[in-house]
Amino acid sequence: MASSPNPQPNRSAQTAQVGEWGETLVCQWLKQQQWQILARRWQCRWGEIDIIAQCSAQPATPQIPDHLAFVEVKTRRSRNWDADGRLAITPQKQKKLWKTARLFLSQHPHLWECSCQFDVALVQCNPVKKAQPSLTVDIDQVFQQTELMMGQPINLGTHQISLLDYLESAFTF
Repeated sequence: MASSPNPQPNRSAQTAQVGEWGETLVCQWLKQQQWQILARRWQCRWGEIDIIAQCSAQPATPQIPDHLAFVEVKTRRSRNWDADGRLAITPQKQKKLWKTARLFLSQHPHLWECSCQFDVALVQCNPVKKAQPSLTVDIDQVFQQTELMMGQPINLGTHQISLLDYLESAFTF
């Protein structure tokens, strides 16, 4: 069987790359909101949590415990089938995230006193029709040098990415 002269790019690799860009964008946005990133892509037998972040209580209010956010990032193209990822957070997915978060906390007992929440970040990433010539872009550097604002597109050369919405306490258990 002859191979195709113009092989299609590996779609799963492209999807993984775009997903990683979305997570990097959300991490940088959280840092700008004074959150500390504790873990990315934390895995266990129940599943994976994209981002685990902590926001310390203000010194003026030490009686308020630190906040811990378990963040699910959904990166989609425009005109997608699942409301920018909102519909992908099914009750089954929520249960898996909850079990994964419990296991994370069991392995980090110093975080037990934290107030926990499950957040969802909705990111949109689209190819640019008239892309700049392919240059090596340091995504981390682009995000660090940009004041990230909700809905503001950021040019990554061949793609534009933006944080559409950040849903705090999107679901509870």
